[in-house]
Amino acid sequence: MYDMPTRLYALDLLRTGRSMNSVSKETGISRAAIRSWQSRVEPLPRLNQAAPCTAPTDEASYAYLLGLYLGDGCISPHPRGGHHLRIACADAWPGLIERCREAVLAVRPGDKVYLLQRQGCVSVTSYGRHWTCLFPQHGPGKKHDRRIALEDWQRAIVDAHPWEFVRGLIHSDGCRITNWTVRNGRRYEYPRYFFTNKSDDIRKLCTDTLAKVGVEWTILARGSDPFNVSIARKASVALMDEHIGPKY
Repeated sequence: MYDMPTRLYALDLLRTGRSMNSVSKETGISRAAIRSWQSRVEPLPRLNQAAPCTAPTDEASYAYLLGLYLGDGCISPHPRGGHHLRIACADAWPGLIERCREAVLAVRPGDKVYLLQRQGCVSVTSYGRHWTCLFPQHGPGKKHDRRIALEDWQRAIVDAHPWEFVRGLIHSDGCRITNWTVRNGRRYEYPRYFFTNKSDDIRKLCTDTLAKVGVEWTILARGSDPFNVSIARKASVALMDEHIGPKY
């Protein structure tokens, strides 16, 4: 880990016109580290001190953040202890980035959030000592290669706030599109929602919750793989529009 003066010194060298290679050789800092400091949208926060781990007080925000995490989130250990939560949000949806940021702050108001710009997306990131407690689904490897199941206390929150959970899933790995077909020689357009995820467990969490709120769904295979949950019936799309809507 490098302290802030070291980081600022390296960046100041770059601002004088020095190349990444020359700065790396002079300071002994890898080019990857220097490049990551250049791309930060907001400064790296200091890691919070340990505090007792408690259940989230804002359960609606947690249900939404849980959906985002299961879709596009990960948790990684921090060299100084604790962990960082990262949620990848596409640049195309600035409203999603801000909403994700707000959800993180609502779930852990004492932890700071910063935005890290990547190619085509922003990583909404928060450091703290309790993300593994709040998201016990974390683990090594990809989510679709391991079992994903909710704890009883998580299930209770999802049952109390099903639409927030579905919204998080759709905002991460879902979309609202307009399909079209030809009927009696005329073009007919209709809206449809999709949720796409390789994990059988995560898709089942999605479809079980959709069924509880009265949304009808079907599974569409991608080749031979049943990765897509489709919502196309008019009444169900109307429910989704009322509670979810398109990303923005």
